[in-house]
Amino acid sequence: MDQALWITWYDLPDGGRDAYLDWLHGTHMPALVERPGVLWATHFASVERPVLTAKARQRRHPAEGSVPAGHRYLLIGGGEHARVFSHPTPGQMHAALSGVDRDMTALRIAPSVNVMIEHARIDGPEAARRDAGAPDVTHVPIVPIVPLGPVIQLGSFVYDGDEDELLAWYVQWRLPSMQTLPGCIGVRKLVSIAGWAKHAVLHEFVSVEARNEHFVNHEQKRHPRQAAWSERITSQIIHAPGAPNVARRLAFAVRR
Repeated sequence: MDQALWITWYDLPDGGRDAYLDWLHGTHMPALVERPGVLWATHFASVERPVLTAKARQRRHPAEGSVPAGHRYLLIGGGEHARVFSHPTPGQMHAALSGVDRDMTALRIAPSVNVMIEHARIDGPEAARRDAGAPDVTHVPIVPIVPLGPVIQLGSFVYDGDEDELLAWYVQWRLPSMQTLPGCIGVRKLVSIAGWAKHAVLHEFVSVEARNEHFVNHEQKRHPRQAAWSERITSQIIHAPGAPNVARRLAFAVRR
């Protein structure tokens, strides 16, 4: 299983973006999945989140400039275990790049990197639709099973409260509640072994529209007795810049 994730958040300049995307999808991602233990790589572009609740406007973030702020694009690689991204590390891999590879990665603006391992995972009612809307990109192998769904919400954060309660909330309530949420493909709770964020939660949805309709305020609508617990937890989260990211899949590569 893909129990370790290498996640890179970043922005791109207008100039050179198309060339960068062609290189990333056509050269870099297929090469990445040829590395021992790397199972897949997926690239996403963030979309604007509608401001639907007062709570959404009250998210806490680190002081400006203290954490790299890139968040418009997300490159996620899945590995068999954490050692896959430990020897070499992401930093060592980037330091070894040369030529076009080095030039292209240098286009990334304010990149932030985490290596994370899986703490818990559930499938949602739409788990069979993980390949919905698979992009028709001929230079990226398309297979019946793809690594992540067409839309994700990825929250990355540090926690300013009792982590024992955070542990309980995710495993005893938040993840189980998503098993029946319409439009949900699955959810993973992650913990970091490298990078600013100590925690992350990765939701997969069949579409942005399904996420907006069913996920936002779902506890107040469907589980009001648990809403107070969730509010207490989320009020103590310090999100990474731009987090939680809602993003559409652009392309993916898988080990052949």
